[in-house]
Amino acid sequence: MNKTDLFRKLEGALIVSCQALEDEPLHGAETMAKMALAAEIGGASAIRANGGSDIEEIQKVTRIPIIGLIKKVYPDSNVYITPSKTEVDLLIDTGVNMVALDGTTRHRPDGVSLKELLHYLKAKGQIVMADISTFEEGVLAEQMGFDCVSTTLSGYTPYSRQNDGPDFELIERLATRLRIPVIAEGKIHSPEQAKYALGLGAYAVVVGSAITRPQEITKRYVNYLKKDDQNGEQPVNYKGKIKRVD
Repeated sequence: MNKTDLFRKLEGALIVSCQALEDEPLHGAETMAKMALAAEIGGASAIRANGGSDIEEIQKVTRIPIIGLIKKVYPDSNVYITPSKTEVDLLIDTGVNMVALDGTTRHRPDGVSLKELLHYLKAKGQIVMADISTFEEGVLAEQMGFDCVSTTLSGYTPYSRQNDGPDFELIERLATRLRIPVIAEGKIHSPEQAKYALGLGAYAVVVGSAITRPQEITKRYVNYLKKDDQNGEQPVNYKGKIKRVD
């Protein structure tokens, strides 16, 4: 799929992030493939997936595009989303439709600069997404030649805005300024938030935890119930509003 066709498919669409780390109950390529298939059946236009084995299994069961990344922690760097050329080469080998990598200017573990890594990917004919955390990083990513930016890392770098919910301000500022697509990602927990992001100018929306991480979904319910008890808030009175179906 070429760049034009890929972005035509992504415009105004939902991208579902199907990821589970090693310490999570759903970790495993076969499980993530099932999750991706369920997302496709539900209407997702693309999948965001982590790791070569997960990507290869997802490719076997779905026909929609895959945005690939590899999360790898190195002791000498805070960059963990496709941090080095090693992870880039592994993603290229999978034939993934788009490669996502940390688009910040922080030190990378192999000493290769962000610009050098981008040029290497471009020379291989790859479509590349920059995961950024601030407005300045988004602007720089466009200047470097990235095909799109995603607000994935807002709140996950110490110098970015720390919000409990989506960084709508960042999404709107980038969408207003940049000519490349701006993908809204990060802490989007409801359909209403996703639609609002599109209304701010986001090209597409990525949702992960709210769909594919049951432990996080459960935690939000539990925390909300505890919050009601602690604050003395009264629940919504649905009496008389629920129709019984026999």
